[in-house]
Parts: sequence; C-alpha cells; structure tokens
Amino acid sequence: MSKRVVAISALAGAALLGGAGAYAFAGESRGTGPEVTEAAARYVAPSAGKDGSLTFTARVADDSGIRNLKVLAWPAGMSPAPDAKEMAHVESAACEPSGAAVLCTYEVKVTGAEAAESPKGTWHVGVLASAKDGGSTFVPKAADFTVKG
Repeated sequence: MSKRVVAISALAGAALLGGAGAYAFAGESRGTGPEVTEAAARYVAPSAGKDGSLTFTARVADDSGIRNLKVLAWPAGMSPAPDAKEMAHVESAACEPSGAAVLCTYEVKVTGAEAAESPKGTWHVGVLASAKDGGSTFVPKAADFTVKG
C-alpha cells in the first residue's frame, strides 16, 4: 500500500467523525517553528451513492514564510502514534496568503466503502507545519473527533 493510500485512508476514516472541531494552538516544536492557529475540520458523510468529504483548515504563520502543512487523521487507539518523521510522508494542504499568515486547506473525498471500513471511536488530526527557514511545528492532536458506530 502506498504512503498516499495510507494517508488518504486515515483521513477518510476521520470523515466518519461525528462533528467538527475548532481549536487554537501554538503546537509542539523543537526550537522556533511556525505558529498554527484556528484549526477546524468539517465532515460531510457519504450518502445515497454520493461521496462524502473531510475538510481541514488552519492558519499558519512564521516570519520566514510557510513551506507546507502536512495533515493526517489517525485513530486514538493506534500504537504507536504518528510522529513528525512519519508526517513528512503524507500529503500537504494547499496554502494561500491570508493577512499576516497563510490559510491552509486539505480536502479529501470519502466513499461509503471507506467510511464503513474506518475504526469507530476517538480520532485525532495531526499536523506538521514547515517554515521556509527550516523551522517546524508538530501538533499530533490538533483536533479530536469521535467516529460513531
């Protein structure tokens, strides 16, 4: 299974989440790194033969500029939890200037089959923000959701 498929499968699983979350956080970093704020996720469940979707957004700021924001949803029961090294291999959100920061958005389609195969219970959405000067911020639990059975 490709890294892309693993990332999409994890995000698709998060799409079953029973609600949307909005959080502001500075993140966990080693040294100076980007600031991640206003994280939010919106889920639309698949229905009547139509795909659903998961959309994750966050504002990211750093004096040097933002290189990218990697996004991964993962079940809370997963052991071990993803780390910053693993986050480097998932897909990036699309980021566009928005005031003093950038607004990053990641959206993935969720099929009915993907939704049915996803683990039930608590899920976390983790992010890895990278700045142009090499600084980074890893937030393993930027948002939490519950997948209903």
